[in-house]
Amino acid sequence: MKKKKLLAVASQGGHLIQLLRLKPVFDRYQTSYVSNQYREGMGEDYSQVIDANGNEKLKLLILFAQMSWVMLTKRPDVVISSGAAPGFFAMMLGKMIGAKTIWIDSIANAEELSLSGKKAGAFADLWLTQWPNLVEPTGPQFSGRVL
Repeated sequence: MKKKKLLAVASQGGHLIQLLRLKPVFDRYQTSYVSNQYREGMGEDYSQVIDANGNEKLKLLILFAQMSWVMLTKRPDVVISSGAAPGFFAMMLGKMIGAKTIWIDSIANAEELSLSGKKAGAFADLWLTQWPNLVEPTGPQFSGRVL
């Protein structure tokens, strides 16, 4: 039986550290990683993208192009992200190619959802928050602290 292709996407730092906490689950699938920082354990199937945020419009365009290329070449069945900008584009593009999408908002966002999380939720098949007080009827679900 063919393993599902999983694309795990996160920005550097805490977003990536949290996402990699799910690596034992990811190892059951054919997993590719995307980030703007390589961390031990990601293996050889890693794509590096530019670091960009909402204040850097040109870099965001470059990041969008890079994520588009990753999506076209990897063709994942499932896209999962814990944030931020690379994850947002992964959710949007993943949805466009028919992948299942999962957004897990960073555990650091205890008072409100992250900006990318608010935007990515529109493209997520499963939208999770780490905090029960952030659950909304049209927003993320709380299924325990998974990260």
